[in-house]
Amino acid sequence: MEQSNSGFSEAGLRRLREVLARHVESGKIPGLVALVSRGGQTHVEAIGTMRAEGGAPMRRDTIFRMASVSKPVTTAAAMVLLDECRLRLDEPVDPWLPELADRRVLTRPDGPIEDTVPARRPITVRDLLTSTFGLGVDFELMDSPIRAATFKATDYSVASGPAPHPDEWMRRLGELPLSYQPGQRWLYDLSYEVLGVLVARVTGRLLETFLRERIFDPLGMTDTGFHVPAGKIDRLPPLYGPDPQTGEFTVWDEAEGGRASQPPAFQGASALVSTVEDYRAYFQMLLNGGMHEGRRILSRAAVELMTTNRLTPEQEAARDTMYRNIAHLTSGQALHGGWGFGMGVRTYRGDYAPIGQFGWDGGTGTTVYADPTNRLTGILFTQVGMSTLDSMRLINDFWTTTYQALDD
Repeated sequence: MEQSNSGFSEAGLRRLREVLARHVESGKIPGLVALVSRGGQTHVEAIGTMRAEGGAPMRRDTIFRMASVSKPVTTAAAMVLLDECRLRLDEPVDPWLPELADRRVLTRPDGPIEDTVPARRPITVRDLLTSTFGLGVDFELMDSPIRAATFKATDYSVASGPAPHPDEWMRRLGELPLSYQPGQRWLYDLSYEVLGVLVARVTGRLLETFLRERIFDPLGMTDTGFHVPAGKIDRLPPLYGPDPQTGEFTVWDEAEGGRASQPPAFQGASALVSTVEDYRAYFQMLLNGGMHEGRRILSRAAVELMTTNRLTPEQEAARDTMYRNIAHLTSGQALHGGWGFGMGVRTYRGDYAPIGQFGWDGGTGTTVYADPTNRLTGILFTQVGMSTLDSMRLINDFWTTTYQALDD
């Protein structure tokens, strides 16, 4: 095998490009940008076009809607507050989020939303950070009454229209019971939206303002935020959702005049826009134990809390079972085991990635993970939503090929 000084083999990088190009040439993925970084060397591939019909090419500085890959980044705002003792892990959130005080909890998670018992204890900061505060997406109970009620009250995805002001969003959330007792079970997604509101209320600032001062600016993440300014909108592709039956591209969100072109009323913790370079800087900071170019961004202890498993064996087993039952819908998400603060953490080896790898995937066709064992960061961004398996297959092949390209 040909040697390189970057920790990747030349043959491996060529094969990575070939595998990614094959997905674009198939017509299922209009374009992508991928980045792999190891040993101080960074390799980027920009393949295909911004739009399905052709035109402007994907570029290294193309801006993408991150979706849930926002979670590992927005969580850092809360970690700053923990480092500064403005939040404490096991204190109730009631003083800042009174809407969540005195919770009721469903007698059965699939039962009627009127059938409740009192919560055994308040919701804590730790519950939000670990996604165990009692509400969220339960992939095994998608038809439950609480799922429908939660979706109606809190969803602000492209199909549901713009989000309300955070205070109104919290008011709606506060009218719902919890599915599980606080701290009992891992559920997807909703925790981090609530965490974003918590950060804004504790700091008295917009979530984006605080993130910019403490995370984005110090890391040089100049293209990361909750919308794309007019002067950069030409760098944002449309967001596509292929038709599940025909595979035909449908535009979920246009760039010009679309949702990402205006500052949102609700700065959702899963709603960042960013670039591969910005995300490389953030995940490299995590690999460096909180340091960036000689400057401390987060304490080493905070990074360790974020990037190692925080679930109890019971919580991990329930999460594992839930994902295994929908493994056909996911891109290896059933193979993590653990969860840190805002991201998946591998606690057993289920595929090519080793134990300890941390990161997450996004419903807009995004994936970012870092691997402390190999000092590796891998990033792949498309704007093809997961209404079909095409993005997931691409993401899966990206990681399979990246790990084969490692050269020691």
